[in-house]
Amino acid sequence: QMRLKESGGGSVQAGGSLRLSCVSDEYPGSYRGSNKCVAWFRQAPGKVRERVAAVYVPDDVTYYVDSVKDRFTISQDSAKKTVYLQMNSLKPEDTGVYVCAALITPFDSCQTTSDAYRYWGQGAQVNVSS
Repeated sequence: QMRLKESGGGSVQAGGSLRLSCVSDEYPGSYRGSNKCVAWFRQAPGKVRERVAAVYVPDDVTYYVDSVKDRFTISQDSAKKTVYLQMNSLKPEDTGVYVCAALITPFDSCQTTSDAYRYWGQGAQVNVSS
């Protein structure tokens, strides 16, 4: 069983920045030693939950939805068992609950759909005002 905990949400004006953190309770060796994907999903009011970014842990390959490319950066610190989402140039449409999720995958890439992810955090609220 893996537990994930997010931090770093908040309220900013458009153009501002926030950094989200997702900490796993695994041992560092376990974190790095499995075919794992860690992703950030966004749940905006009235919209379908979408994966905005993901990282394939063994190779550090990253994935982004088009709407956040060149603005968001996902990164990991395996020693701290932490995945970060740096969000720059925030827009009002980035508002939502950001949830960290993980899966152990048989593939060498990260699935896009939320139903593939087994482990979920509680979420962090991000509000961007115009």
